This record gives sequence, C-alpha cells and structure tokens, in this order.
Amino acid sequence: MATSIRLSRGGSKKRPYYRIVVADSRAPRDGKFIERIGSYNPVLPKGDEKRVVLDVERAKHWVAAGAQPTDRVARFLDAAGVKERIVRNNPNKGVPGQKAKDRAEDRATKLAEAEEARIAAEEAAKAPAEAPAAEEAPAEEAAAEQAEG
Repeated sequence: MATSIRLSRGGSKKRPYYRIVVADSRAPRDGKFIERIGSYNPVLPKGDEKRVVLDVERAKHWVAAGAQPTDRVARFLDAAGVKERIVRNNPNKGVPGQKAKDRAEDRATKLAEAEEARIAAEEAAKAPAEAPAAEEAPAEEAAAEQAEG
C-alpha cells in the first residue's frame, strides 16, 4: 500500500487548521487516515512553538516504512531533522511567456519609432530657423561684393 504523509484540513472558513496524517495515497484529503502524527496551525505566528507540532519518532518510523511526504510536510520534517528536503530550482519560473515577450517587443518598437519621430521633428524645427540665417548670409555677401566692385 502506497502511503503518504500529508495535511488534512480542519477548522472553519478562513481559519484553517491542519492535521499531519499518514494516509493511503488514494484516500481523500480530509478522509480516512492511518495515523495522526502532528498538527499545523498557520494562523499562529511563525515563531510560535505550537505552530507545528510533530511526533518525530512516528514520523521517522513512517519515513523508514516508505511513506512519501508532500512538499509542505517535507519542509516540516526537514526542520525537525527527520528527512532532508531536496531544494528545488525552477529557473524558468520568472521568465515571461511568448505573448508577453511579443508585447514587450512591440512596445519597444513603438517607443523607438516615437523617439525617431521626435528627433526628426526637432531637427525640422531647427532647420527652418537655420535656413533663413543661411539665406541671409549669401545676400549679405552679394551686397558686400557689389560695394567692393
């Protein structure tokens, strides 16, 4: 029989309380279990000693018998020194999906086009202001040449 060490929920709505139980892996979460080996009260502060109560000897017995703890219970067992938990690493967890990457690329393209248009508008605004000054200079030079000649 495949057994697991898991949490069985109790308590009222929005006030959870869990029993740490050893159960057949096919049994429902809050259903029939083989043995209760502890409790977990997430409402209590993290430093409280009654937040996680665990019968370490029975936990060691069940782990030796082949019971597989769930992820949350494995954390409790690791803290109690019963079974070392394998730390998982998912480097792709924070990577955006393909659609988000496409949206970011489109946004960057639009920003680049807007920046180019702004620069072109600034240059166009500067060019007419410089153009009359450039046109006046040849007229002045022509007047100066006529005066000399």
